[in-house]
Amino acid sequence: MVKMKYNWLPDFVYAGIDGAVTTFAVVAGVVGANLSTSTILILGFANLLADGFSMATGKYLSDKAELERMQYLRAIEERSIIEKPKEEKKKIEVILKSFGFRTEDLSRAKKVIFKNPKTWVNLMMNHELNIIEDNVEPKKGAAVTILAFVTIGLIPLLGYIFQRFLPMNTESLFIGTCFSTLLALFFVGTVKSRFSKKSWVIGGLETSAIGGFAASIAYFVGYFLNFLSSQA
Repeated sequence: MVKMKYNWLPDFVYAGIDGAVTTFAVVAGVVGANLSTSTILILGFANLLADGFSMATGKYLSDKAELERMQYLRAIEERSIIEKPKEEKKKIEVILKSFGFRTEDLSRAKKVIFKNPKTWVNLMMNHELNIIEDNVEPKKGAAVTILAFVTIGLIPLLGYIFQRFLPMNTESLFIGTCFSTLLALFFVGTVKSRFSKKSWVIGGLETSAIGGFAASIAYFVGYFLNFLSSQA
């Protein structure tokens, strides 16, 4: 079986969006509650580091579990072609017929496959168990996940980190943070669209809209809770 390259795109997109949205949601919630810049930074970095590590750990463990599951099922199929060759040969014939093999072509294809147990098992894995054995790499997946999460997720905090050097009041700073976060989400969306038929503009706007909606929820929750506390 041809070894496939690790596909970093899903991990980058998922972690990048999650990093930007969750960190910006923290910022928006704190701003909505009218709390201090120090609170934004404390909660923002706590979210960035803890959630980033949690996501990377989850990615590593889930990929590792998937590899173990594939290895377990492959071992079962390898044993089956030895212990029940007739049954397994019938299954291969059904699979080949579904691809349009008939008469002499079918016979030749079966002979080639039955002489190569690895190819035989690969076909059973892919077409009987519906398992596509991509090149899953837990360590690379975890590294891309935490890198994307922290890198993209840091953007909503940049304005507050350098607030003392920026000629902005609180409202202007939050507006700038909204814009930069939406721009970061737009960038992630354009990266995603490069590997699909969707327009990069549509992909970017779609991702920005979803992230903006999530953050607006956090802002209004914080604003509402601040309003309730002021009425108490």
